[in-house]
Amino acid sequence: MIVLDLRQLAAGSGDAATGHVLAGLAVILAAAFVFARLAKSIRQPMVMGEIVAGVALGPSLLGLLPGHLTDAVFPADTRPVLQALSQFGLVLFMFGIGYELDFAHLRGSSCQVTVVSLGSMALPFAMGAGLAVLLFPWYDTTQLGTDGVLAPALFLGAAMSITAFPVLARIIAEGGMRRSRIGALALACAAVQDFLAWCVLAVIVVVVSASDLWSLARMVLESGLFVLLLLFVVRPGLRGLLRQERRWTAGGSVVQVVLVCGLLLSAWATTEIGLHAVFGAFAFGAAVPRDRVDAAAPQVAGRIEQTSLLLLPVFFTVTGLSVDLGRLGTHGVIMTVAVIVVACAGKFIGASAAARLSGASRRESAVLGVLLNARGLTELVILNVGLGLGVLDRRLFSCMVVMALVTTFMTGPLLDRLGPHEETPPAALPREGTEEHA
Repeated sequence: MIVLDLRQLAAGSGDAATGHVLAGLAVILAAAFVFARLAKSIRQPMVMGEIVAGVALGPSLLGLLPGHLTDAVFPADTRPVLQALSQFGLVLFMFGIGYELDFAHLRGSSCQVTVVSLGSMALPFAMGAGLAVLLFPWYDTTQLGTDGVLAPALFLGAAMSITAFPVLARIIAEGGMRRSRIGALALACAAVQDFLAWCVLAVIVVVVSASDLWSLARMVLESGLFVLLLLFVVRPGLRGLLRQERRWTAGGSVVQVVLVCGLLLSAWATTEIGLHAVFGAFAFGAAVPRDRVDAAAPQVAGRIEQTSLLLLPVFFTVTGLSVDLGRLGTHGVIMTVAVIVVACAGKFIGASAAARLSGASRRESAVLGVLLNARGLTELVILNVGLGLGVLDRRLFSCMVVMALVTTFMTGPLLDRLGPHEETPPAALPREGTEEHA
């Protein structure tokens, strides 16, 4: 009888948790929709509204209202489920980022793209690392998972040097720069920066996660083997499987299953290595032969993207639950201002100076500096990796989230002040990649 009561109690508890999860998801999707429409009404990318909605549902806004509403809407027993859903949406999104990478169109302009990309990464990296050293005495070391300032400095440098490629593509499209030379150049530089930034971050994760030299060597070796496996086994195998004449590729169902299983297994593999799951999904997306997928089942990539876009508001809310702007304090406000100033100065000066040195006009250089300063969604992904790695505390995490929002929101108004954009064909520069959803 006692056993039966316990089973009934467990079943009731499970039903209650399921109900809380479903209610929480309804609140997340409704808030994301409303805030996205508000963002669109002020000529901002809709994804920025969804990010703000995620922060608003956390302790920074909803949690300030009477009744502990954040805890009521998202009880502790639902958060592991929301975390799992957010990570699933995140790896689908990172697969799309890797899938859309295309460096084939850089021929003929690779020199300028390389100079601007490296310049707009090197200076923010150095300034971010220096800022971490200055702010380290204010870090809450009890929240760090590493000793010393080296790992936090390297991470903050990498986080400062990123540009949000998907959000940037949306800003360029909505700003009428899709066919302009400078718009194409900015997209090319952002794609290169994304690739380099994820490589740098992977190195940082390996260095921080390794407990000794043997662990470091093992992680480096396993990471190298994983990349070689993707390049020389997975990619050729997919090219053979996805040949257009194979009848089972018709309709795209099998192709979709192959790609989703592949990205999930790749995400699992990098987690087992000691890296974050996003690295595996990104690398698998980059290894997939896009020409074969587009020829055999062009609708599959869109399906995966739409699923990721449905789940990304959950990721934003999980992020927002870790952001508490009400507890920043005086030091936190100073840190926020310092982070925003360093982020803007490093990106703008690094990008615009490199552009001028590579032959761009003064106005083109200024526009490029403004565009590459947008961080948005990609910054949040990196910050969550860093928070899980223990290389920044929650206060600095909140400061960096504010910086990501500010640097992206300011892009549109600054471009308007710089005047109309010419529609010069982009010549050899790359076509636009994945746009953020409308």
